[in-house]
Amino acid sequence: MQPHCEDSMPGGRSQGACGLKEASCLHVLPVGYLHHTQPVCYLFINSPPPHYSSKSRSQVPGCRATSVHVCRSPCGRDIVSLVAIAEVRRQGDQRQGDEPRTCQQTHTHTVSAGDHAAAGCRSHSSATLTQSSLHPLPRDVSGPVGCALAMPHPRLRVFSCLMLLLPGHQAFLPNFWSQILTMSWSSHTHQYMTEQALLNVTLATLGAMDRGIAGKDRLGREFWHAVGEVVRANAAMDFLSSTRSDPVYHFDSEHVEEAAAMLREFWAQTLLSVQAKKYQGARQSLGQLFHSLQDFYSHSNWVEMGQRSLYLHLLHPEEPSIPVASEDTPTCTDCYTSSCRNNILSQLTEREHTSLLTTGYFSTQPKKPPGKCSHGGILDSSRHHGAQGGINKDSTSPFFSPHHYLHEEAAQLATAATRAVLLDLREAVGASSFLRLFGVGQQPALVFVMDTTGSMFEEITAARLRTLSIIRARAKGQQQPSTFILVPFHDPGVGPVYETDDPEQFMRHMESLLALGGGDEPEMCLSAVLLALTHTPPLSEVFVFTDASPKDAHLYDAVEALMREKQCKVSFLLTEDLSPVVWRREIRRVRQALSPERFSLYYKLSSVSGGLTIATTNSDIQKASAIVQDNISAGKVTLLHVDSDSVSASFHSFHVDHAVKSVTVHLAGVLKSSILTSPTGRTQFLLEQQRPLAHLEISHGLYRISLLPPIEQGTWRLHAETDGHITIQVIGDSSVDFLYYFAVLANGTHPGLARVQGTPVAGVPTFLVLSIIGLSPDDKVSISHVTLVGSRGESLLVVPLNSSSSSSSSSEELVGRIDSMPREPFSLRLTGRDGRGNRLERVSTEMIQPTHVQIQVLSMPPLIPGETAMVRFDLWNHGPARQFTLTAEDDHGFLLQKGPRRLSAGEGGRVRGEVLLKTPNASEAGEGVTLTLSARALDTPDSNYAVVRLNVIVLDQDATPPTCLAIQAKASCTADCSHGRWTSSLMVVDRGRAGLAALQVSEGRGNLTILQEGGQSEGGDNNDRAEPRVGHGQTKLDVPAGVRGRPLKVSYTSSCCFPRAELLVWDRARNMKRCHLSASQQGAIMESISAARRTEITLCVMLLSILWPILM
Repeated sequence: MQPHCEDSMPGGRSQGACGLKEASCLHVLPVGYLHHTQPVCYLFINSPPPHYSSKSRSQVPGCRATSVHVCRSPCGRDIVSLVAIAEVRRQGDQRQGDEPRTCQQTHTHTVSAGDHAAAGCRSHSSATLTQSSLHPLPRDVSGPVGCALAMPHPRLRVFSCLMLLLPGHQAFLPNFWSQILTMSWSSHTHQYMTEQALLNVTLATLGAMDRGIAGKDRLGREFWHAVGEVVRANAAMDFLSSTRSDPVYHFDSEHVEEAAAMLREFWAQTLLSVQAKKYQGARQSLGQLFHSLQDFYSHSNWVEMGQRSLYLHLLHPEEPSIPVASEDTPTCTDCYTSSCRNNILSQLTEREHTSLLTTGYFSTQPKKPPGKCSHGGILDSSRHHGAQGGINKDSTSPFFSPHHYLHEEAAQLATAATRAVLLDLREAVGASSFLRLFGVGQQPALVFVMDTTGSMFEEITAARLRTLSIIRARAKGQQQPSTFILVPFHDPGVGPVYETDDPEQFMRHMESLLALGGGDEPEMCLSAVLLALTHTPPLSEVFVFTDASPKDAHLYDAVEALMREKQCKVSFLLTEDLSPVVWRREIRRVRQALSPERFSLYYKLSSVSGGLTIATTNSDIQKASAIVQDNISAGKVTLLHVDSDSVSASFHSFHVDHAVKSVTVHLAGVLKSSILTSPTGRTQFLLEQQRPLAHLEISHGLYRISLLPPIEQGTWRLHAETDGHITIQVIGDSSVDFLYYFAVLANGTHPGLARVQGTPVAGVPTFLVLSIIGLSPDDKVSISHVTLVGSRGESLLVVPLNSSSSSSSSSEELVGRIDSMPREPFSLRLTGRDGRGNRLERVSTEMIQPTHVQIQVLSMPPLIPGETAMVRFDLWNHGPARQFTLTAEDDHGFLLQKGPRRLSAGEGGRVRGEVLLKTPNASEAGEGVTLTLSARALDTPDSNYAVVRLNVIVLDQDATPPTCLAIQAKASCTADCSHGRWTSSLMVVDRGRAGLAALQVSEGRGNLTILQEGGQSEGGDNNDRAEPRVGHGQTKLDVPAGVRGRPLKVSYTSSCCFPRAELLVWDRARNMKRCHLSASQQGAIMESISAARRTEITLCVMLLSILWPILM
């Protein structure tokens, strides 16, 4: 019996079929609108949303369905909804004699914006099979219906339709948002596989060591921050311009051996970084390793070969290997549908043949030889060339993954391989170092930056006594700081950095400090802070003791950049006696009046980072240093942080929930009067009373208020009358906190959310991604929104978050969309409710300053002793035409060019720049270098930054030869070959660490020319400029030093009488590659096509690919 179809629309509108040919056995999933003030378009492709039950996911056995929904004109014109039947075919388990099922409906529904609102702001169009158990779309669409992108935000745009504008991807989906953009809800992403492997191995390690950490809710924010760094380094491989289209980073185009060599380099770098305790660098290389390793199982035919174990040879060259199909060996047959089965040639997969490995070719670079497999997917242009189709298993969507039915098997192997790497890493470095790499059980670091000039005796004594107090208080438990760091400074000396894990050694070092020397009043304070930040773990607080203003104010931008990048706080304890008779610095006989503004940079840095600047005295420095002990204990969360310059009364509030165990209030400034009010209305005049709500300790410049137990839950209010600037900081003890970052939609070759480098750009749509940490499995918390809070505590914008009705996961990511990033500086206040309905709030203390300039790093080359490396970047100007000052700083002194330089960029344009670093011969492998780039507009306050971590490697570890990627071939050959010429362009890349060295034509009679990328400014196009050329039989052509570490474009031109050529390419480790050229090579689509034109082509290709099987 054949099923029949029922179609329905709200209001009884039914258009019926549109005359299309019948397709066998289909079910068009519901498509509808959720309308607030703007329409939201929903699209379900192949997989229903995650809240559907397993029963409701079922379809007619052996069937699958696809649909597409196109939204247009959200600004008052007609909104056109098209549900198109792309193709519906039997799955591979169809039995002989099964009765074919036919059912086909197509609806075209046009609703005006006015009608849409009048009809209750939602519309559904569906065709259902009466024999199917599929449930219709829930009628209640007031919440997140169908997919997580349905956030209850009144200005949400048409998210689902964005997938029509995205180019194809060539890897497992990068992160959770990719599932939404591709509508493949059940796909395993790089993010999910990496997080699960890290969590499982970490908990197993803790269990074996009996650390007493029972579950993931006890791991702490340091762990989840470290996991986030690995995940983002993984995802960045899909977003960075230098890696996203490179087949070696993704195991594409049969570059298996080159990609395996790259994996081993990432592994070696990770080990070296861990051994050198450069944990951020280790997490970066580990994330890169995971990405490529995971891609192997999706992009190769390993799963199709029937393999259910890991390919150990990838990271262990001594293990048996499987040969890779040669360039002239066909690997696939044509496949003309989106779902490709049995399209890999049997001799590659069947056991009776000698197995061969292959991976799919993506796009046009490099050119796919005839008969080779494509990566596949609806936007992979190579799938149209024989063999047509594709083999990737990146997702569960047939639109993007022709082998989608093997996605689960590939993801399981990729996850197992990720776990195996972590187990090997734990074995190689030891369990303790492994846990430290991921911040497990680590207490906040104790970091001092200490002025050691002659007037600092009291400050050094106070820091010494405070350190001793901390060490003694924690001696009986395992709560000592994870590391102790001290950076001394005076004039002109800075450092050296003293770092140890041993509290007794640190105490002895503190006791050896002497206050000596001095001179003029300014000192090298910011140099010392910058040095401390390079050694400080993320999420730490740096405490600076000084009585002098900064002599090195030019380093302010670099300090702010690194402080923001690591999300570290910086607090200053300033001591000075301003008496006109008694001078604190006794060695100075003559001293002119000093400006009270000379400490303004300190106040600015502490305000931006969420720290404090306390102006105290010699006699009170010991009491004021209590903020050190208050802030470095684990589990500290911020409930309020506000700066106020008002001399009048100010009113502030903070919320205490059941998860907060103790509360301390710091007021830095001069307080005239203050009243504290509890949630039940009880009050205390703080300057006159010591009870009943709080205990007050007063030192010069600091008021320290401790709430007395039992602490009332609810909203507390603080009224303060001040004399000048005051900073109010409220901290508490709680495991519940949040981490966050800003991201933008990545419209490159991979759909997903890419983390914003530096601070976000004002006026553009931006996503806010948050992770809630510290929730136990029993906690039922609903997080509703985030408020952007101005510097004085005012609310700037409320950002709704996608639903989190039961946030039992300690790493659940919530997403909010900011339609237009505000220009004013702000911090974040997270708001939700616990399982009892009580309010829950947490605050991020750092101030975000949106800007109209952005730095995008394009390359991160390895640093080779004795060699020069080039870091390229683009400076994007989102404002009017103007000039910028660019400053580069590194923590090792490798930069060749010191001091600022000018860059000009047109309105809405960009300018390309580069910085050079020379690595000394004595540098050791594994050494990490932190490079900070800062840009500041000359006529406006706009500024931004980028932080790059580079690693020193050694050449003798490089055994990887260069590779050649064909780009384009042009020929004008006729019967008379002497009158024709042909040209072949290719990209030469060194995958190893050495860098390109030289090229030579070994066969052929043409000329080889290096084409070096020209300058780019004000949004203009790239221009290639020709470098010296070489012909057959001539000496080698040396590669210019400035481009050895990046891809090199070369062009070969010859007479048609010599249609073939061979090019030899060497790297600096003397590895050699033979590259074969011919006049018949097909060219690639050139990058000169504008971005807008590419989008139009992409959209047309996608829609034609969907509708072609229907119309034929």
